[in-house]
Amino acid sequence: MLKLATLCYVRTAQQTLMLHRIKKENDMHAGKWNGLGGKLMAGETPEACAIREVQEESGLTMHKPVLRGILTFPGFPSGQRALWPTDDPRHHDPNLDDWYTFVFVCHEFEGKLIDSPEGVLAWIDNDKLFDLHLWEGDRIFLRWLSGDAFFSGRFVYVDNVLQEHDVTFYRGEQVVPTMPSTTAPASHQPRYHPVDDTYCWLCNGAVTKRHCKIICQVCGFTRDCSDP
Repeated sequence: MLKLATLCYVRTAQQTLMLHRIKKENDMHAGKWNGLGGKLMAGETPEACAIREVQEESGLTMHKPVLRGILTFPGFPSGQRALWPTDDPRHHDPNLDDWYTFVFVCHEFEGKLIDSPEGVLAWIDNDKLFDLHLWEGDRIFLRWLSGDAFFSGRFVYVDNVLQEHDVTFYRGEQVVPTMPSTTAPASHQPRYHPVDDTYCWLCNGAVTKRHCKIICQVCGFTRDCSDP
């Protein structure tokens, strides 16, 4: 079944509002830290959904949320759809959900935080976000929020483990294709090579190195230097 949702990151200059999903029973995100958001209602625009969901979950009223990208999660969270070809009847099992998620960032808001029914709210320093218990894919696309390109990403999970992802970035009418990426097995031990810091891992574009940050000049992807 196709499901439409929003995912919102309310931000200040130094912090991001995150939600620790530890309150609801049978929560597919149980134990994880997420942004805010939820499913679109009939006839609702993504923007209206984002504003409503953030208000319901946090008590804050967003102004001028900005749509930064769209994420596709086939068969999330089990990902079983990804195991079968499109001509296999199991691929069309209506009990499997394909989520299409509109990702927003908002810097303008008002109100006071409430005791959220969805979990525990906390303002997290932006440089501490990756210390949280996040979905593996979130560790990838959260970095895209710091770029200036619109993104369309796909994340394939099988039994809650990220197997692969790919993304296309858009800047105006320019399309910056990227190479699909797979998640290395847990036993894989990466080894640093100097050449690793000479190109963008997402789009292979040119990069600059500043204060031990590798910044892509094409898609805006930013990461820490690999040099140990």
